[in-house]
Amino acid sequence: MTQPQQVGPDQLAFQQYRNLLFSVAYRLLGSAADAEDVVQDAWLKWSAADRSQVADPKAYLTRIVSNLAVERLRSTRHQRETYVGPWLPEPILTGPDTADGVAMADSVSMALLVVLETLSPLERAVFVLKEVFAFSYAEIAEAVERSETAVRQAAHRAREHVQARRPRFTADRARQRDVTERFFVATSGGDINTLMELLSPDVTLWTDGGGKVRQALKPVVGLETVARWFAALGTVTYQGIEPGQMRAELTWINGGPGVVFRGPDRVLATLTFDFDPEGRISTIHNVANPDKLHAVADGTRHELS
Repeated sequence: MTQPQQVGPDQLAFQQYRNLLFSVAYRLLGSAADAEDVVQDAWLKWSAADRSQVADPKAYLTRIVSNLAVERLRSTRHQRETYVGPWLPEPILTGPDTADGVAMADSVSMALLVVLETLSPLERAVFVLKEVFAFSYAEIAEAVERSETAVRQAAHRAREHVQARRPRFTADRARQRDVTERFFVATSGGDINTLMELLSPDVTLWTDGGGKVRQALKPVVGLETVARWFAALGTVTYQGIEPGQMRAELTWINGGPGVVFRGPDRVLATLTFDFDPEGRISTIHNVANPDKLHAVADGTRHELS
């Protein structure tokens, strides 16, 4: 009979903080695959470290992940600058618990992750650690290996930048869910009149095909244009798949209600939404690049709090 493997204290310590490490890495990178790689690299560094010298495993591991993620951000910046069409984060499935906390849900929303893309790697790391995880400036300074003064300055710049580009509305989560469900039904039935009611007058649709599948290379703007786009979804062949072979489901994506489109053998796309103060849909993020759909396809739900 096989003996059960003994789990050492170093593994236990790492597993205790693994969820936190992934949560930090994902918000820094906007990619579940890259975040998993960074967490794995952090495990290798943790395994090789002299842990007798580590007074605070949480701070030590956060520092490793933050530095690895910042390095990766710097190395991938050119890829994102030369990306075909709009670059959107890699969507992940989340649970209703994430959506229950408005601040936590917002911190992993597509809309905020898109804004974080416009920050420098250092500003992004400082913003995430301070605003999302409530680390002190001293803790962040140690994590990103900068002076506390430099960290405070980076935090100020990042906060101003995010506030200017990401207005915060007090979102009614039940209303968001209701609007998403009605949008889902209206899209399925080609009901353009209902779609016009649910969309903000200056609604914007961002589509990310990454040059791998056919998508709009520029944002689609305006109530009637976006409404017609979605009203036609149930009547057109997409990626070689007939409408009758496609199915759509409502689920939780990046902390809010979203839609997953599936073909017979693969996930085709995801939709996530941002809402205006009246509760209408103001922004739609449509990710269809197959390279970015693995985390949704494997069905894993991430707890990112």
